[in-house]
Formats: sequence, C-alpha cells, structure tokens
Amino acid sequence: MIIREAVKADLEELLNVAKEAFGQNEGPEIFKLINDLLSDPTARPLLSLVALKDEKIIGHILFTSAQLDTDSNLDIQLLAPLAVLPEEQNREIGGRLIEKGLQILTRKGVKLVFVLGHPNYYPRFGFKVAGRLGLEAPYPIPDEVAAAWMVRELSPGLASKLTGKILCADAINRPEYWRE
Repeated sequence: MIIREAVKADLEELLNVAKEAFGQNEGPEIFKLINDLLSDPTARPLLSLVALKDEKIIGHILFTSAQLDTDSNLDIQLLAPLAVLPEEQNREIGGRLIEKGLQILTRKGVKLVFVLGHPNYYPRFGFKVAGRLGLEAPYPIPDEVAAAWMVRELSPGLASKLTGKILCADAINRPEYWRE
C-alpha cells in the first residue's frame, strides 16, 4: 500500500471511497462535505491523503485548518473525514492514514489535531477527550457522546494549558456535521 498526498485527478475516486465507506445514509452528505472542504479557502492549509492499493484509491483522510477562539495564532487542524472502502476495512489502512497525516502535520508545525469520531478508535493514535480539557467543539456535543470530541497533541502538554472553542472551516461549520 502507498500513501501519498491527493491530487486533483484523485477527486472523483476519493469521493466515491467516501460514498461507499459511509453507505447510503451518510455517504452523500460526506461526499458533499469533502467536495466543499476542498474548495473552501477557510479550510486551508489542508492536508488530503489517499491510500492506494494496485493504483486504486482505497482510503482517504482530510485535515483542515481550524483555530482556537482564545488564540488565533495557534496552528490547529481538524481531522474529518476518514474513509476506507468497506472491503478494505479492518486492515489498518485508516490507522496508517492517521499516522502519516500526524507525521506530516508535526513537521509542518501543527500543534493540535481535533476529531469528532469513535471514542474506541481514535485513542489508539493518542487522541484524548477534548471537552475534559476545556476545549469545546464548534457546536455543543451532548454529554452521552462527549468522549467522541477528541484532541491529539502534536506539541506534548499544550492542550492542558489551553481552553476555548474551536473555530473550523466554513464548509464544516454547520450543526449537522457535529452529531456523533
């Protein structure tokens, strides 16, 4: 498997990966979200990675720019979405995409990465519950799923010194994207 940065020619194939990975209910919404984020200037700088097997895209991850309302100079990214073709899931492809993305973002000086995702999956990659640290999502996360709002420190110890609300790209700054 090869992981590389996505290029324009990958767009249709990576959007189809998202549609298949998220199924009939969520797939079209995620398809639209990715398309919107890739063309949204407020999402930049962004990092879009694809996983390829036999020259076919089997996975995609997108990181987009975010800010903390109490410190707009802090370099933050939001991980959303992560998609792997159903037939390729449970083969560590998503994990490898996450790890590669975090390595690249660390080299670029990003300090924190946030995700609203499965609380049993992302902690494997160093993500911790963000709300407990005083770092709020763009929209309220209900208590029963509060563990799904997570942060990964790329600058160790930084998250515990901060509080505030995350401000995300315009394309994802809609309440329907903030339900887990």
